[in-house]
Amino acid sequence: MANRKAVLTCALTGVLTDPAQHGVPVTPEQMALEARRARDAGASIVHVHVRNQAPGLGRLPSWDPEDARRVCDAIRAECPELLINLSTGVVGPDISGPAACLEAVKPELAALNAGSLNYLKLRSNDEWAWPPMLFDNPVEKIEAFAKVMQANGIVPECECFDTGILRSVALFARRAMVPTPPHVSLVMGVESGMPNKASWLPLLLEEMLPGTHWQVIGIGRQEVWALHQRCAELGGDLRTGLEDTFYLPDGSKASSNGPLIDALAKVAATAGRAVASPDEARAILGLRPRG
Repeated sequence: MANRKAVLTCALTGVLTDPAQHGVPVTPEQMALEARRARDAGASIVHVHVRNQAPGLGRLPSWDPEDARRVCDAIRAECPELLINLSTGVVGPDISGPAACLEAVKPELAALNAGSLNYLKLRSNDEWAWPPMLFDNPVEKIEAFAKVMQANGIVPECECFDTGILRSVALFARRAMVPTPPHVSLVMGVESGMPNKASWLPLLLEEMLPGTHWQVIGIGRQEVWALHQRCAELGGDLRTGLEDTFYLPDGSKASSNGPLIDALAKVAATAGRAVASPDEARAILGLRPRG
């Protein structure tokens, strides 16, 4: 298992990063260009957050299915072999916007936030970086998303911000809410969630069902690269991109998603693992063939 090819995902842009400050992609053309850069560096999957397409509002998310369609159509036209993983993260019980985007795009994969988290961060002066918020994902909301995904042939990727959420995934699988074996992303580095500690990974693996497809989402600066290295050594798949970090292993700031994915491919190689092509990724993850 640890020697099989690694599936690389690029998280292209993120949720609220201001493009005027960090230069993240927003428009369909920019997203397609970044997807090509990621593909050329070894990514098989792109994780897509759709941004508001109105002038001056690109820092905000969009749940307009036409925006989602335009962005994903542009990516598919530029890189038809890539797999698309669509974000669904929304606060509150109303999932109509994300559900409409899933139905419009029908990506191969979609994020399924598998539990709730007090989403917190402090500044250096101990003031809140933003007003404390609850990223609410109660079971009825998770189940509603899972039903939309199942109806549209979309595989859920369960995002787990803490150990209790990870353990809940096994319960969801027992109830057939998610496939068995499930797909899991360990979100590490959020200040109020699991830390960026590579030593945690063997313990977290013990809490997964046999055969679970898993990867790490490392949030932070260059400290995330030790986490990716241990993930690669333990047989996990690998993800990075401008949503997760702006920094390369040497501490320099990445100019685009391409250098981040190139660095991730080198992490895989250091662990003795080749990088999977998109078609190989489909087979590894048990997804439908391209066609």
